[in-house]
Amino acid sequence: MKYGARNNINAKVTAIKKGDVMSLVKFVVTSPAEMGSVLTTESVEHLDLKVGDEVQLIIKAIHVLPAKE
Repeated sequence: MKYGARNNINAKVTAIKKGDVMSLVKFVVTSPAEMGSVLTTESVEHLDLKVGDEVQLIIKAIHVLPAKE
């Protein structure tokens, strides 16, 4: 997978709150912190995200983009 962002963090999905158009997905990262990402519900479903999934968080500017292989 190629992308323009240079930073990424390994994380685990801890919670998903789905809305009609947008969803809030929360992650736990290796450092003692929690991160969140607001993305379209369509993207949550496309990535088939579930609580407990291991993902990479690709960070660019103010956006946190989950990527799942």
